[in-house]
Amino acid sequence: MFEEKIKDLVISSLVVDSYCLGTHWVYDEEQLINNSINWNGLNAPIALWHKGKLAGDFTHYGDQTLWLYEFLKDKNSFDAKAYEDFWFEKMQTYSGYVDASSRNTIENIQNKTKPCGSSSTDLSIVGRIAALLKVSKTKEEFYKNVENFVSITHNSEKAKQCADFFAKLLILVLEKNDIKKSIIKLKDTCDKYFQNMIENALNSKEEDSFKAIRDFGPACGIDDGFSGVIYLLTKYNNLKQMIIANSKAGGDTSARAMIATLIFMANNEIGQLPKEWMNINAKI
Repeated sequence: MFEEKIKDLVISSLVVDSYCLGTHWVYDEEQLINNSINWNGLNAPIALWHKGKLAGDFTHYGDQTLWLYEFLKDKNSFDAKAYEDFWFEKMQTYSGYVDASSRNTIENIQNKTKPCGSSSTDLSIVGRIAALLKVSKTKEEFYKNVENFVSITHNSEKAKQCADFFAKLLILVLEKNDIKKSIIKLKDTCDKYFQNMIENALNSKEEDSFKAIRDFGPACGIDDGFSGVIYLLTKYNNLKQMIIANSKAGGDTSARAMIATLIFMANNEIGQLPKEWMNINAKI
């Protein structure tokens, strides 16, 4: 399904993850304003969480996105248990940051706890879903594959509902529907929790990006980042401007950027990505 777009979507999400490495998990406002970041290029990370990473590397989100893409290259369907085993094996030698959702999932696998997924409500897992289009023959199969994939490491109802919303939004935009109209259409299918966050984002469109994203909350959770993604998608029609504004706000820059970019690029060409951002340290 949408085979001609899958690689471009994955590459786009990885490129913006690499771009966001510079200010990822930087929360101090003074540090965000007074830094040596080159906003037009790729940067080494400021945050100590990514010690050892270089300009052009991915955050751990990008690393795990690439794992899923590689796993699915020769597959025609998504076997969640096979991916769980593959992911667990990769984590045994992984030198990047191991976040709480990964740590808890690893512990559950080691303890033979079923299901193995953590109870994390982090937003970041949603930015990895594009590769699942390759092994989905229908929209319904894609939504189910997304749920099964998310559950492996983020087995909370909030994470699964959030992923379902963005999976459906991705399909609508791939079908050439307008992003904002699609968001409003899906809003009516959501529970009150997500409806309120969408409304907050839509009502904040005219606000300065730094203030809006900081007010929503710049942290990793869906409670913070979901509104930020909706805000970015409805405020900007230029990818570079959107991702730079997002990165300047700090916090979980990569989670917001990866999801917003998947949706934006569903109806745009990969040429929207600045050439100077394409110098990532990985072959895809």
